[in-house]
Amino acid sequence: MTTIYFDMDGTLANLYGVKNWLPMLLKSDPTPYRVAEPLLDMDELRARLETLKARGYKIGIVSWLSKDGTTEYGRAVRTAKRAWLDENLGIEFDELHFVKYGTPKSRVVRDKDGILFDDELPNRIAWKGTAYNVHEILEVLSHLAPTA
Repeated sequence: MTTIYFDMDGTLANLYGVKNWLPMLLKSDPTPYRVAEPLLDMDELRARLETLKARGYKIGIVSWLSKDGTTEYGRAVRTAKRAWLDENLGIEFDELHFVKYGTPKSRVVRDKDGILFDDELPNRIAWKGTAYNVHEILEVLSHLAPTA
């Protein structure tokens, strides 16, 4: 069955809307990853994803770590991103990939022909399966899992 993958920063989480996000990241402070506001209605997203999981779809995250971060900072970012997902979405994922900045996302996932939602055009172009912009998430998922 198809896996639906989500990027996090700029796709699910409004990392770039956190005040002073860049200075914090440059100081190896993972706070922006924990406090970012969701970019869409997470209750609707959760409901759609639960329906899709019940129909056999798999759900995954494939997200980069902070650019030029240390190994220790990478661990802190992974922890912050997992906590954000638990707090804001609260579903069980089939795959979680938090990888070095710039890693081709299709290289680390199991379903190379899966669906990707990502805010960055180069990531969508490089994706081997079908890729969509963040603005298309709920629309595409509504076609895959229409509600009664």
